[in-house]
Amino acid sequence: MNENNKNQGQLQLELPQDVAQGEYANFAVITHSSSDFIVDFARVLPGVPKATVKSRVILAPEHAKRLLGALQENIMRYERAFGPIKIPEQKGGGAIAPFDLGKGQA
Repeated sequence: MNENNKNQGQLQLELPQDVAQGEYANFAVITHSSSDFIVDFARVLPGVPKATVKSRVILAPEHAKRLLGALQENIMRYERAFGPIKIPEQKGGGAIAPFDLGKGQA
């Protein structure tokens, strides 16, 4: 098998240095239309009433569903290796922020 056949069908990803560091996000907002899913990743800080979107990812519905499946599979693998991921109960019902968004205190 020559080198061309061996790499055929494999996608090579280039990871530029400015992207390799990543962006920390602890909050996401998901919206959709009939043709797109938009995921805005933000960073929420305690006591700061405003969050800044750090990254926006736009997906076709089919890719959003594939991402959901990939996340489910990877969370299952993670929990098998490291134990269950615990999400603490929060006041206010359906909030998904990593902490209480109430008034901050100094």
